[in-house]
Formats: sequence, structure tokens, C-alpha cells
Amino acid sequence: MADDGAFCFEQPLNERIRTFLRLEHLLARLRYHEADESVWGRRAAMGALLDILNVMSRHDIRTEVSKELGQRYAGLERLAERDDVDEEALRHVLDELDTLGRELQRVPPQFASYLLRDNELLNSLNNRLPIPGGSCGFDLPAYQHWLAQDAAGIRGDIERWCERILPFENAVRTLLRLLRDSARPRPVTAENGVFVHNTETGTQLIRVLLDDADVYPEISAGRHRATLRFMQYENTDLRVCQAQTSVEFRMACCRY
Repeated sequence: MADDGAFCFEQPLNERIRTFLRLEHLLARLRYHEADESVWGRRAAMGALLDILNVMSRHDIRTEVSKELGQRYAGLERLAERDDVDEEALRHVLDELDTLGRELQRVPPQFASYLLRDNELLNSLNNRLPIPGGSCGFDLPAYQHWLAQDAAGIRGDIERWCERILPFENAVRTLLRLLRDSARPRPVTAENGVFVHNTETGTQLIRVLLDDADVYPEISAGRHRATLRFMQYENTDLRVCQAQTSVEFRMACCRY
């Protein structure tokens, strides 16, 4: 993930943010492949869509996102009492969170599970995708037939299946933006490729920004401490080893 020209690596510190980051990743995949109207682009888009629906069906996403929106609204509302706050900007964010919350309430609970169960094409494709090559034409002739339909019809089907995903996409994007903007990255040095940091209470996301593409961090983080080990490829076989030199980077510990 790139951030302002730097290479950005992120480590969530709780399950809710972990799920949000996975959804963000899958939604980016979906939107990228959705623009490709070739058969292979459609196959890739459908794979991303099914991954999203499966994540949503395994978690009570509506409750989790709604709870996070409510907590962020309450926390920001308390800032209105401070004299150094831009009231207009704060009101804009509060209105945005309120609108997102209202949109989520119009989405039926467990819609993803019902869509995967009741839609014959999605159900059959979802059952076959875990099998390597399981979506071949001889395995799923109905899927091959659907992929051969006109572009407008396929686009309409995908848009209809994504309709109830859109409120979650908007809410997750906003929540992660507010979380990332909550802390400014500061310069840090990892001596001999290792850095240990005592995390503040309530930290939800650690962000590491690197200008050097030759190393990457392996982040092990808990409630009280985070350890960063910077790794690099040892040879052309891509064997990994720990960097033995000092590594300059920037780090942000994000919390609301």
C-alpha cells in the first residue's frame, strides 16, 4: 500500500479493524476489476465479490460498523465543547457519520448470507471457487453462459448484487480515514533492523511508512508493546533475512 509516495505497511490491533482492512482490500479489488469488461476481468470481479459476501456473512458487519460509527460520533461530538475546534468542519464530519449510520440501518441484517444462499448462480460459484480450477466451463456451464451475456446485462447484475454493499463501503472508508488521520507519522530509527515500541492504551492501528523499498517490516503487536523487525531479501531466490543496518522510517500509532 502506497501513501504519499512512501511504502505503507499497517498492523491492526483488534479484530474489528482487522475486518475493516480486509473489506477495504477486497472492495479495492472489486472496483478495479469491475472496470474490466473482459471475461477474465468479470471472473476476477466475481471472485472479489464472493470474498466480500463471505466476510460479511461470517461477521455481524452491520452491528460492528454501526457500533464504530456511533462511538466515533459520540467522541467527536465531545470535541464541540473545545474552543480550538473548527465547528464547521466538525459538523460536516458529524453529519457524514449520521448519514452513513442511517444508510446502514436500511440494509437488511444478514443480507450477504441470504444472497449467497438464495441466488443460484452465486451459490454454485461460491461452492466451486475453493476448488482449484473449479469454475471451469465444464464444472459451471451456467456461469460460462452468464459470462457470455452482453456487457450491459452483466454490469447490471453486478451492480444489483453490490447495491447493499455500497453503504458498508462508504462507512468503512470513512472510519479508516478518520483512524489514519488521528495520528501524524513521526520519524523513527530501527537500530540493527529492530524497533520496540510501547503502545499507548487504545491504539488500534500501527502504520509504518518507508521510503526505502529494499526492506519491509514484520510487525508483532499486542495491547502494550509492538516489535518491528525489518526484513530484506538475501539473494535472488528471495530468501528472507533480518536487516543488520539501521533503518529510517516513520510510524504512526492511530487511535480515536
